[in-house]
Amino acid sequence: MISSIEAKIKACAIHRVGNKLRDEGYVLSENQYDDYDSVHEFLIEYFFTPFKSEEYYSFYHNIDKSMNEVYMCVHGIFTDPNTILQQSIDLSKHLYEQSTHPKVKGGEFYVVYFEDCIVDGVNTNAIGLFKSENKDTYLKIQHKSNGFMIESEKGISLNKLDKGCLIFNIEKENGYVVAVVDNTNKGAEAKYWTEDFLHVRPRKDSFNQTQNMLSLCKSFVSQLPAENGKIEKATYMNRSVEALKEESVNVDAFAEQVFETPELVSEFKQYKETYQKERDIEIDDHFATASNAIKRRATGTMTTIKLDKNFDINIHGGEQYIERGYDEERGMYYYQLFFREER
Repeated sequence: MISSIEAKIKACAIHRVGNKLRDEGYVLSENQYDDYDSVHEFLIEYFFTPFKSEEYYSFYHNIDKSMNEVYMCVHGIFTDPNTILQQSIDLSKHLYEQSTHPKVKGGEFYVVYFEDCIVDGVNTNAIGLFKSENKDTYLKIQHKSNGFMIESEKGISLNKLDKGCLIFNIEKENGYVVAVVDNTNKGAEAKYWTEDFLHVRPRKDSFNQTQNMLSLCKSFVSQLPAENGKIEKATYMNRSVEALKEESVNVDAFAEQVFETPELVSEFKQYKETYQKERDIEIDDHFATASNAIKRRATGTMTTIKLDKNFDINIHGGEQYIERGYDEERGMYYYQLFFREER
């Protein structure tokens, strides 16, 4: 969890970065921005409020982290905050080189150095990289001698940070702890911020391990043949969630608890190996779990049976009280539900 209660801005540089595909160029400041005292509270709110997820990332490079440009610039600022202007210029140029998708908008690019940030209970310094791409229209009302005047102005909404990341000065050797926000691009063009510019990947922690394990189970269960009916598949997913609510997970014990039969347990373990290779991830044989990762990525449609256009059956347990059959007279399938109390 991220807290900005005590956070303070110590240095800031602002530039404008356009879309390279449209040859919009960039505008670089010659000096740091230091006139933020009067708006400090609003800037802290603008920069920190969007970071609600507890999913973290880290910088990486296929060859060596020293070849990750953002990682090296951030490391330079942490080492000497007085270099923030030059490092921010280098970051702006790097961002411009990655802004080649036709849907990427130009906008102001902020590089901010913070002190006294809290991440998961640890007080540390942080660097923020933010980009504002969209402007809202605001009405400005001015009092004149004989009445009022209404004017419109374009400005940035404090509630709409378009893109951002917070890099916390911990775990440097692992690529730092990084939080990421992208509220504008949801398709393929979104990759330019997280993958092309930042070049980050999910941090290997309890949240990530739990999330990957749940995704693995959903993928495995979804590809089981038709003879594994929907009730049975819902049972597997409910068991998976319950097993992941424990403080830790042993994969062997997990597989036996969820899938029970030796054949299915063996098939799950083989599927896990293929799944990891295809996605370039690693799920440890034993890991601590994070309950918040389960809430965020629930079982979804895997535990819901949709019947024609009229009914949905949501199964959250008690699968032994549901029976499926076929009515010869009506020529239709049916489900029987057994229960003790109607609410």
